[in-house]
Amino acid sequence: MTEFEPIAGKYFSFDLNGERYRIYVEQAGRGIPLLCLHTAGADSRQFRHLLTDPEVTERFHVFAFDLPWHGRSNPPEGWWLRRYRLTTESYVAIVHGVWRALGLARPVLLGCSMGGAIVLRLAAEYPDELTGVIGLEASAHSPGRYSEFLHHPAINGGELCASYTYGLNSPYSPEPSRRENWWIYSQSGPGVYQGDIHFYSNDWDGRDDLARIDTARCKVALLTGEYDYSCTPAMTEAVAHAVPGAHFQVMKRIGHFPMMENYPGFRPYLLDALRHVTQAVVR
Repeated sequence: MTEFEPIAGKYFSFDLNGERYRIYVEQAGRGIPLLCLHTAGADSRQFRHLLTDPEVTERFHVFAFDLPWHGRSNPPEGWWLRRYRLTTESYVAIVHGVWRALGLARPVLLGCSMGGAIVLRLAAEYPDELTGVIGLEASAHSPGRYSEFLHHPAINGGELCASYTYGLNSPYSPEPSRRENWWIYSQSGPGVYQGDIHFYSNDWDGRDDLARIDTARCKVALLTGEYDYSCTPAMTEAVAHAVPGAHFQVMKRIGHFPMMENYPGFRPYLLDALRHVTQAVVR
């Protein structure tokens, strides 16, 4: 008999700022809502190991969605008439719109890289709508990452973005997992990775948000791989110092994509972070 993974995928639509978004989401488990945010230029396939981890899904109802323009989510109508550019404002609105459209009551947000950055703003803006946030490879400011070569007519964008991000994996992570992440990145739409990096490197500056985060109302956990040279452990440690009560750990022998490149190595840190952000939650 064929053994199916316990992941259910569905599409839903919602309206935001006069546009209609058709979103793909995968889910598994039951309990506290856990909403996962993928990295720049990728999609929710990065969370497949987490979605099939019974120790997580027996306590958490896990959701992982593809942002518009990413993976299996469509861009809004008329996308061909403009250049894709993610901004802090639009990113906050989309994530907030998704958890409200899904009817998630006080979810935990887990985001990596640009997703790890935006959860800091969301924790500052919506502390009473959230249980907590987990920032993987989370920085408050990451200038210098943007390049016009990330979307150039003379360059194969899929291979460039995939190979560029491949170098952010730890050399200790299993080769098949690093290559799987490469494959996901190679399938990004033209200009999507560059449009995300516009947010992450040009538009994003969350340093003033950190003082507004109240960990008595919204718990914060921060995890960064010791081999991440895009968001270094020191960058995340600076965030932790600015957010009293934040839980911070450096993940040994791990790079920029912990949930994808080395889930077994990431898992103990993840379980600790989940315990931290839900320790005061009564269900």
